[in-house]
Amino acid sequence: MRKYILNGSIISAIVSSWSTVRTGAQGQRDWRFYLSVAASILTLVVAFGTVHIESQEKQD
Repeated sequence: MRKYILNGSIISAIVSSWSTVRTGAQGQRDWRFYLSVAASILTLVVAFGTVHIESQEKQD
């Protein structure tokens, strides 16, 4: 669990996702906002996947 929380790519993905959510809460929600949300989710998925693969490589 600690490997996920302390990883730099996951931290940056969470920070960028948080700013996307705050922007959507303050402004209008049009198609650009929804694309930003989708990009944020994909960034988080890639970051978690990368950490998972790296931890498996270290175990082998």
